[in-house]
Amino acid sequence: MRSSIMFFIILVFFLLNLVLGAGSQNDPLAFFVFGDSIVDNGNNNFLITSARADSPPYGIDSLSHRPTGRFSNGRNIPDLIGEHIGVDPLLPCMDPQLNGKKLLNGANFASAGIGILNDTGFQFMNIIRMPYQLQLFETYQKRVAAIIGTRKTKKLVNKALVLITCGGNDFVNNYFLVRNSLRSFQYKLPAYVQLLTIEYEKILMRLFNLGARKVLVTATGPLGCAPSVIALRTRKGECVTEVQQATNLFNPRVSTMIGLLNKKLGSHVFTFVDAHHIFEDFISKPKAFGFEVTNKACCGQGPYNGLGLCTAWSSLCSDRNKYVYWDGYHPTEKANRLVVQEIFNGTKYMKPMNLSTILSMKA
Repeated sequence: MRSSIMFFIILVFFLLNLVLGAGSQNDPLAFFVFGDSIVDNGNNNFLITSARADSPPYGIDSLSHRPTGRFSNGRNIPDLIGEHIGVDPLLPCMDPQLNGKKLLNGANFASAGIGILNDTGFQFMNIIRMPYQLQLFETYQKRVAAIIGTRKTKKLVNKALVLITCGGNDFVNNYFLVRNSLRSFQYKLPAYVQLLTIEYEKILMRLFNLGARKVLVTATGPLGCAPSVIALRTRKGECVTEVQQATNLFNPRVSTMIGLLNKKLGSHVFTFVDAHHIFEDFISKPKAFGFEVTNKACCGQGPYNGLGLCTAWSSLCSDRNKYVYWDGYHPTEKANRLVVQEIFNGTKYMKPMNLSTILSMKA
């Protein structure tokens, strides 16, 4: 009888250790996002700025069918990545509701209008430029440490997934903003691309020094094919060669820079997402992805619906799934979903590995 009781106690302890051990290996994954309007979840709603997506019909296909601050008809890339990894929709870092245990989920620090350079987006006035996004990330970690302690906070950040998207505004809202802009006067395009790459490397290293160890770095899309650029610079709806040249120079340099950074750090900390070529495939082979319209925005005004932001007075398409672009610069939810599929499972446009492989590796 006594031996049976001892066996039962040992069995209970074994099962408890098994359950607790499994739990420790499958701790919730935190998610952090930095960058511009492509990945902004609504931070700019809390700022006095013109770079906002808080009016209909933004969000028309979201769960609430209301604007959420995302520059999309529905969900954006962070939302869709979050769905895959089991993370609740990230709260903007500026949202007062981001407190207590909600902090452990992660946070979105992105702000529409920002660039790699601090003078990018000056016309939008009050936006969260990249140095301040990183400063807010540092403050975030102190807030979390007050809840779970410094050691656990460091572990949470080290294991977390990080997404950063910036660089596009440095071209369309800085270098090419107006003819003979200050930056285009200061730098020929190759020298400007070199400047951006150097400054981007500093941002990535700052992220690393703040504890980030699994960082997705997206390329800029084919900016010359965005409806806003087409509306302002062409008459026949073709991609703008001059702006395309900028992305053709910039993205390979960022990819090379990331490879060298990983070699220097001795680990695959940074993963390059070649969004440029993903979107070029959408544009060059639309039927293969179920698209019908590639050079016109679903929502907007003027030629190719490319002028200004989407508003209640804009021309609005009836079937968002047929369009690559929602407004003059930003993808539809459908396009975002296809990008996230590539991020998770792709081999052609993910360097050095896709996200499924990253998440399967030991922390």
